[in-house]
Amino acid sequence: MPWPAADFLVNLICGRDADGHWHGWYDVRLPAAALRPLGLHPDQPTATADGSSPPGWWHAEAERRAR
Repeated sequence: MPWPAADFLVNLICGRDADGHWHGWYDVRLPAAALRPLGLHPDQPTATADGSSPPGWWHAEAERRAR
């Protein structure tokens, strides 16, 4: 890992969905300044998408699979 472990904040969020099944989500946080050496800081031009967006069906399929 290029960052010290103390810079990370990782939480696990658990709960039941509308259908009663249990689901878990990870919430990972890292200070924005720690992303700068990798070119991923929001103020850097390399952090923005520079290509076209995937087609609409791709987004719809991703949302269906996420549920």
